[in-house]
Amino acid sequence: MGPSSVVFDIGGVLIDWNPRYLYRKLLPDEESVEAFLRDVCSNEWNQQFDAGHIFSEGIEALAARHPEKASLISAFWERWQEMLGGEVPGTADILRRLKRENVPVHAISNWSAETFPIATKLYPFLHLFDVLVVSGREKMIKPGQEIFQRFLERSGLGAKDCIFIDDNAANIAAANKLGFHTVHFSTAEDLERRLVALGLLSKTGLSP
Repeated sequence: MGPSSVVFDIGGVLIDWNPRYLYRKLLPDEESVEAFLRDVCSNEWNQQFDAGHIFSEGIEALAARHPEKASLISAFWERWQEMLGGEVPGTADILRRLKRENVPVHAISNWSAETFPIATKLYPFLHLFDVLVVSGREKMIKPGQEIFQRFLERSGLGAKDCIFIDDNAANIAAANKLGFHTVHFSTAEDLERRLVALGLLSKTGLSP
């Protein structure tokens, strides 16, 4: 038996989130942007918020270490919405089609509990999930196995019943170890073909 439920990642699969969208407005060139996001507001630093830490505390601590960049650091929270680039083309349409065809749809997302409500106001499709596990609320993040186990407990599903879609290779590897079927996301067109091949999505609207 193949999977009967579809489990989405959100950032990078359904929503285009990238801090470069903001910092390209605030810094003079691409080199400065990359240096700032590598050495100051790094991905590792941001992960603490996905894991449940409070933005105000994380920003205060980082600004104390880099006082000359305090205003840039504060912008990570104050202008967070400007890091959103819109829907990833085509994927939300697949989510809506699955929902219309009565396929159970769920999500496991690394996302801050403080900023996720902003996203839900901007992207109504985030209300479509049957079971939604947000790392910042659970205080556990992918690729840790605990968050996948939390999802399985909450949904009552087995890993083999689910196909998990994520753009991050480490998250895909973690899901594979637990027995999930997986798709390492690249494009909506590729995802659509895979879901059709599994019988989870009708061919109606299939891209050429």
